[in-house]
Amino acid sequence: MKTGCIILAGGAGKRMKSERPKVLCEVLKKPMIGWVLDAAEAFGFDTTGVVTGFRRELTEEYVASRGGNISLFFQPEQKGTGDAVKQAVELIKSVDRVCVLCGDAPFIDEETLRGAFKYHEENHAKATVISAEISCPAGYGRIIRDGGIFKAIREQKDCSPEELEICEVNSGAYWFDSGALLDALPRLTDNNAGGEFYLTDCVEIIGENSPVCAYKSKREQIVLGANSRKALLELNETARLMVIDKLLDDGVSFISTDGIIISPEVKIGCDTTILPNTVILGKTVIGKSCEIGANSHIENCVIGDNVVLNNVQAYSATVENNVKIGPFAQLRPGTIIRRGVKIGDFVEIKNSDIGENTAVAHLTYLGDSDVGRGVNFGCGCVTANYDGINKYRTEIGSHAFIGCNTNLIAPVKIGENATTAAGSTITKEVPPNSLAVERGQMKVIENWQKNFERKKK
Repeated sequence: MKTGCIILAGGAGKRMKSERPKVLCEVLKKPMIGWVLDAAEAFGFDTTGVVTGFRRELTEEYVASRGGNISLFFQPEQKGTGDAVKQAVELIKSVDRVCVLCGDAPFIDEETLRGAFKYHEENHAKATVISAEISCPAGYGRIIRDGGIFKAIREQKDCSPEELEICEVNSGAYWFDSGALLDALPRLTDNNAGGEFYLTDCVEIIGENSPVCAYKSKREQIVLGANSRKALLELNETARLMVIDKLLDDGVSFISTDGIIISPEVKIGCDTTILPNTVILGKTVIGKSCEIGANSHIENCVIGDNVVLNNVQAYSATVENNVKIGPFAQLRPGTIIRRGVKIGDFVEIKNSDIGENTAVAHLTYLGDSDVGRGVNFGCGCVTANYDGINKYRTEIGSHAFIGCNTNLIAPVKIGENATTAAGSTITKEVPPNSLAVERGQMKVIENWQKNFERKKK
């Protein structure tokens, strides 16, 4: 049996007051549609499609940036969810069962999709509404049951006083038998207050002659979406606490959760402590017994065990075990920090491999460098890797000693156990076990006139 997924992502979200499609508004620094695509990918649909509309090029660009074989469909006018699904008829024809999801409801999850699919098949249903029970159902369509059996979806404006008390609501996500959906879509009308074609009407049409049902998810968050910046802020806070709760269950510690933002893809080992005002994004992996923060930003990095990152910015970098970095340090993409390295304050490292037990004390820039084991950098060292046209690499052998305020002009090689004198500008290869001193001859001009002028002032 082939399954397909259609994600509705055409809305402008006017109340967001944004020039971007609503589905690109971010929850924990990831577009809402990204969360939905993650759930679809986890389920493993045979085919997935996204229906775009407002500023389609932006949504299509984001979908393409994720990779994968995702079909794109375009809704020229935003005339309702039913009309949006009509644009993906070719996808519906290619599968046996189709799931329809909202691109602005980020908390749909694999477990709910699997549970709803299983329920759909076990009940031989032609349409299954995915619902959830929430404490504050105002604004949502209610699920009407009779003796526990699903009967209808009732929009709030059409509910009786008794029906308004119902807390089970429609999430906007559905499973359909593809043939039944194809039969129902042409029968949709826009004879309603909004003048739009509603997908909910397909459930009613299919239910005239075939079994339909409602699957109640265990997670009430799946119904949550955002139509305003205030609602988006609430989604972010909900997501933030969801991620932190899971990490707490995994053995991660928080002294305070103030200002902590962690993406749901992030993996953190037990006995690691995350300090306040720390942001951890992307597919970052952090090991055991680390201390991350305070005031750190870690994105798409791999961090080993027993690592301390204090006020560190790190992007697409690898840090091995027993490393201490910071404060006020930056690791730029392509950086590898080997086991036992110590990096001090105001250090920037870019696209470099720093060998085991090396010390980079402070006020240093290492760019495009390959550094051996046990190297010591004094204060204020720089690898000058760019000549204005091309970038070159610097190679430093194990146990070298780079004196304070040394400038290494790439391409250049420093041999093992070599030393550069403080204040040197090294432009040529330094052999192993040698001392390089590259300074101009000092000149002293006595009784310099400007000294007397400053003294008078």
